[in-house]
Amino acid sequence: MKFTYRFPVVRGIQAGREYYIGMVPLNMLEKIFLEDEEYVLPEYRAQRKLNEARIPEIKKYIIDNPDSYVFSALAASIDGNYKFISLDSDGGDTGILEVDMGAKILINDGQHRKAAILAAIKENPEIENETISVVFYQDLGLARSQQMFTDLNKHAVKTSNSIAELYDSRDALAVITRKVIGEIPFLYEYVDKERDNLGKYSSALFTLNTFYTANKRILKRNICNDDFYKFLKLFWGSVAVHMIPWSELQKKEISKKELREQYIATQAVVIQAFGRVGAFLFENYDCEEVESYIKKIELINWKRNSNDWKLRVIRNNGRMINNANAILLAGNIIKKYLDLPLTEDELTAEQKFLEI
Repeated sequence: MKFTYRFPVVRGIQAGREYYIGMVPLNMLEKIFLEDEEYVLPEYRAQRKLNEARIPEIKKYIIDNPDSYVFSALAASIDGNYKFISLDSDGGDTGILEVDMGAKILINDGQHRKAAILAAIKENPEIENETISVVFYQDLGLARSQQMFTDLNKHAVKTSNSIAELYDSRDALAVITRKVIGEIPFLYEYVDKERDNLGKYSSALFTLNTFYTANKRILKRNICNDDFYKFLKLFWGSVAVHMIPWSELQKKEISKKELREQYIATQAVVIQAFGRVGAFLFENYDCEEVESYIKKIELINWKRNSNDWKLRVIRNNGRMINNANAILLAGNIIKKYLDLPLTEDELTAEQKFLEI
């Protein structure tokens, strides 16, 4: 008598081969899947080595969201005997997949999800009887399993940071960033909420991720609450009002093409520099004082050919410099015009720059 695992499944066809989609209880994952091949050379594995550092983050996601966590299906190959038993007399595609307990079932995609789920069960046993969908394929050898892993990962389309921040309702900073942008007309019109990189002829001037990252600089380790929202709305609202090139675009005095080509006012490095300035204001000044400082940005020459930006954010060949030091040095220029003092690290960076 052979002992088998029995999975209620739906049968499908891909590339002329049968596959089966079933629901597997979370507490069964450890029993039915092979242990990770930790000490096998990469060329003899059908999966990448488990990255232990990823497990705590995924586990925390499960533990923190027991009523709303969601996972895509695992993909697995069956190396051994199995059979599909249709529940319909006419041989339909709903039925039971019987797999010999001696068969090897290898995860082709989803090993980190599996490991995190098992870790979460230890912390919260109440979820052990919940299920995850698994797509079962026939194991056709190592080469085929390796190709499956490649196909499943190589052709997956990674979501942009911007669209993740657009849809994320758990991230308080993402929620506040969306809200603030939605309430400032200029930003609402010119912030692309889906892409992380804008094309030369894009109708947008900024990405949502650019402002999310800048707001993260402002927030630092503070609490993302209503006071922070009020500050951001006042801060970015003031920037939008007093940034002369932005106002000139709104008044149709310059075109988007001219704004992009002749000014640095829409560059990510400048928005991040404002993030540094905003952090200083948020930590050291009352909200009511913000606009009295920000309005001084009207004094700044935002043209690319201004000496203020040469070698800080503009190379000799005219290309932008987009790194942490450029953000800091650009922030120093903004703070100079706003009559704000430089911090110790900003003074050090400024001195090094002036010695060049």
